[in-house]
Amino acid sequence: MWTHPETWISLATLAAMEIVLGVDNIVFLTILAGKLPREQQPLARRLGLGAALGTRLALLFAITWLMGLTSNLFTVVGKGFSGRDLILGLGGLFLIGKATFEIHDKLEVGHEATPQGGAAASFGWTILQIALLDIVFSLDSVITAVGMAKHVEVMVVAMVAAVGVMLVFAGPIGRFVDAHPTVKMLALSFLILIGVMLVAEAFEQHIPRGYVYFAMAFSLGVELLNLRLRGAGERPVKLHSRYENDPQARRTVKEQLELDI
Repeated sequence: MWTHPETWISLATLAAMEIVLGVDNIVFLTILAGKLPREQQPLARRLGLGAALGTRLALLFAITWLMGLTSNLFTVVGKGFSGRDLILGLGGLFLIGKATFEIHDKLEVGHEATPQGGAAASFGWTILQIALLDIVFSLDSVITAVGMAKHVEVMVVAMVAAVGVMLVFAGPIGRFVDAHPTVKMLALSFLILIGVMLVAEAFEQHIPRGYVYFAMAFSLGVELLNLRLRGAGERPVKLHSRYENDPQARRTVKEQLELDI
């Protein structure tokens, strides 16, 4: 497996996707941890990322087990659907819907300020909130892994590498994505591409992953050229975020991205 170039390409591509898509997770994690006393915040962020990794791996193993169910559960218009087909089809539709919602949310929707409680949150309750919130964030991450890699080992290594990179370089990654919003939009558009591939596979229309990797790499290469050619004084579009009108949350995120994780 590890001797094939496609394995390493899928590993690098998947890890990069996990990192870019994980920036929002870091933002929400930082906001929740920011409610704790200052001396507890670094430990809460690290435990939060650890919980994020554990949740992703648990979901990954559960989904890959379900995908092993290849016996037909029911038939529609002469087409049999197994547990694997349902996971691929529903997962693909979820990615398409989630990516479309996120693109709309970041470009079209202005967010109202959310009230912040004055009392500091308890450490255990904050970690529990982070763990529960990450289940929602993990779904698109895990389904993306299933769509991009053939082997569970590759998916696990990519997820561990992505969380490790975010743990060490959360600040620079967050600032880069914030300064170049097209990177975030490209990652979301890649989710749509992966979702279409999963839906096609659910109906036994196999699309070779090499074509998908080439399309993503070509698109990213064009965007990197755009970033290089863009004038330094030109300001990019500012994406909306759920904490943009919340002064306390915005200040917390800014401080922690400057200090890294």
